[in-house]
Parts: sequence; C-alpha cells; structure tokens
Amino acid sequence: MINTQKNEKQEKTPKTESQKVVKNHKKAATHFQAAAKSHLEAAKHHENHNHDLAASSIIEAMSHANRAKKAQKADLKQHTFIK
Repeated sequence: MINTQKNEKQEKTPKTESQKVVKNHKKAATHFQAAAKSHLEAAKHHENHNHDLAASSIIEAMSHANRAKKAQKADLKQHTFIK
C-alpha cells in the first residue's frame, strides 16, 4: 500500500511544472503563428517583385521559428522532468 501511494505522488505533476509546460506550448504556438504570417508576407512581397522586403520578412520568420523551437525544446525538457 505504501509503495502504491508513493508512485501515485511521483506521477502527479506539480502545479508550477504544469504551468511551465502550458506556458511553453503557448509561447511556441505564438511564435509559429508569427513565423507563418511573416512567410505569407514574404510571398506577397515576392509576387510584387519587392525582393528586399521579402528578404526582411524571411529573416523575421526565421527568427520567430527559432524562438518557437527554443520553446519546444524547453517544453520537451519539462516533459522529461515530469516523467
């Protein structure tokens, strides 16, 4: 009985850890959305033959994608910690 209770306690996620996981998911999603928006802007700029603005939009998209990947990596670490 005692061993079962310990295992149940270990499997539960502390509230603060759970909040960190949610925060990382939201952060990644926000940055991926911003990256998608920047990619769409870059496509429009290319269509209008404004390649300088397209390049700027691509750099912005890459920056957001990198931030999203960092949030995903932090989230993965949290999931590893939880288990």
